[in-house]
Amino acid sequence: MRSTRIVTSFIQDDQKILILKRSNKVKTMKGLWAGVSGIIEKNEAPLTRAIIEIYEETGIFEDKINLIRIADVFRVNSPQYENHEWEIYGFLFGAKNPQIKLNWENSEYKWIEKEELQKFRTVPSLEKVLFNLL
Repeated sequence: MRSTRIVTSFIQDDQKILILKRSNKVKTMKGLWAGVSGIIEKNEAPLTRAIIEIYEETGIFEDKINLIRIADVFRVNSPQYENHEWEIYGFLFGAKNPQIKLNWENSEYKWIEKEELQKFRTVPSLEKVLFNLL
């Protein structure tokens, strides 16, 4: 089975969690809500990729976030590709009143209470990633 390593990060400001709506310009999962996500490149450390993705997708600099928790890595079968799985590395970061500047990968963002996540159409297993971090 083929495996793709990805990071999914959540940013928390007080009790609110940031979620992003994937734009129509991305290759997969268009229009679904997600955390800050990206593919881990080569032998890159997952935490390094998470920080890069946060800056690229939200405009938040590394010195404006603090790592709160790292989730246990888990695997999910890909709903898009046969004989393929995602190896998901989850991170929770804190930030105080960050200014969000979305890039082309996402079209919208919302700050939500954790219980509200189930009301959104999300990428697969997003709720599981979040609740492993809280």
